[in-house]
Amino acid sequence: LLVMLCTINMINYVDRGAIASNGVNGSIGICDDSGICSAGSGIQGDFKLSNFQDGVLSSAFMVGLLMASPIFASLAKSHNPFRLIGVGLSVWTFATAGCGSSIDFWTIAICRMLVGVGEASFISLAAPFIDDHAPAPQKTAWLAMFYMCIPTGIAVGYVYGGFVSFYIWKAIFFFIKYIKS
Repeated sequence: LLVMLCTINMINYVDRGAIASNGVNGSIGICDDSGICSAGSGIQGDFKLSNFQDGVLSSAFMVGLLMASPIFASLAKSHNPFRLIGVGLSVWTFATAGCGSSIDFWTIAICRMLVGVGEASFISLAAPFIDDHAPAPQKTAWLAMFYMCIPTGIAVGYVYGGFVSFYIWKAIFFFIKYIKS
């Protein structure tokens, strides 16, 4: 059970690291003094996002996460937490695929917000579940292993995002969705 929760936690953070990587996030197109322009790369280049829109895109995830976390935590009092995690991870999976299928700024922003909603179930319920069900002598070790997946997942996401985006940045979301399901 701990291995499964740690794996899910790491994949959640691989997603965050991948979208934050320069390869996926990309850059806007630029023109030099001689008038030669180069196309942008990644999400920012493909959708021709301003720096403000790029910031909104990164924040959209947090909006979904912050809005849904207290809702899932409250629902856990009257519903099975594992089912709530399952519902959230289903939303996360479909929203991640939506990020890979997005056609413009608004579709990817909405999908990133839904990714946050989906992750909220896991983030707000997995650690308390471990705390309640881990054997008392190993409780701190279980939680340490669970939380160790956060920086590890982000680091793997940066590397993964840079490597895969060399081919096409949208593939990152489909691969993460495939791993998650």
